[in-house]
Amino acid sequence: MWSLQLRMWLLVTLLFGIIYALLVVVGSSFLHVSNFSFYLIISLVMMVIQYMLGPKIVEWSMRVKYIKREENPRLFQMVESLSLRANIPMPKIGIAQIDIPNAFAFGRSLKDGRVCVTNGILNLLNEEELKAVLGHELSHLKNHDVLTITLLSVIPMVMYRIAWQFLFYGRRRDDRGGNTVLIGLAAFLFYFVTNLLVLYASRIREYFADRGSVLLGNQPKALASSLYKLAYGSAKLNKEELKQTEGLKAFFINDPSQGRKEVLELSQLDLDKSGTIDASELELLRRSNIRLNLGDKMLELLSTHPNMLKRIKRLSEHKV
Repeated sequence: MWSLQLRMWLLVTLLFGIIYALLVVVGSSFLHVSNFSFYLIISLVMMVIQYMLGPKIVEWSMRVKYIKREENPRLFQMVESLSLRANIPMPKIGIAQIDIPNAFAFGRSLKDGRVCVTNGILNLLNEEELKAVLGHELSHLKNHDVLTITLLSVIPMVMYRIAWQFLFYGRRRDDRGGNTVLIGLAAFLFYFVTNLLVLYASRIREYFADRGSVLLGNQPKALASSLYKLAYGSAKLNKEELKQTEGLKAFFINDPSQGRKEVLELSQLDLDKSGTIDASELELLRRSNIRLNLGDKMLELLSTHPNMLKRIKRLSEHKV
């Protein structure tokens, strides 16, 4: 836990250190500060708009319908009891009218929290597994993950604006064209690097949320089995169905587009072919070494979610 916490703080420090250093160089040594400031302000405004309108965009894209207790007492009671354990306000509960089996949480703050499940997940998981998934999503709310990732995401956005300004407009307005192009190239490089760092931050948040679910009293094997079943459920869908939420998959507990790959990996853990991962299978994984090949490492590097085998390996190390 402390290792992940330290990584997260170092990552945040590094990201803001990078942008601070570049802003100082650009603002004091190169182009017109007023023009540069304009693009910085535009980026910040875009971040605020994204933060304020984000929930409505998610609701519309996922076709979310909020429910009352009488419409699904079982689901409502699960979220209510987990919220009490997490010591957070009761979030709004919604059901997304899509077939992809998954769950997600979003909102501007704890008081504005929303937890949603899809139609596809309700008949796929048993009660213990569904509670583990809901615990994961409530942990995202408790950890303020939406705000964290929104704030971090503005950094690559600013870098991209700087690169665009310097590469395509800087040479027209400054007789030091070579310098402005170099700054533009450097900003583009930093855009690529900071984008990778934001993806890394997103993966760390998934580990935190997994641990948060266990701290709320859910069994690691229940969350591991739910991830296995969600991968299997996604693997059965066609590409057109998966494309419905392509731009919003970072919200999900796992990446639906990786379902076929993940179910092949996780089926190796399911020694008795029961369709679940029990405590003994999880313990066997805990005592095993996992080595990813180059392709898997590159795929994880560009993903919002951790490699599934690594993720369940870490989950196996948690104790209730």
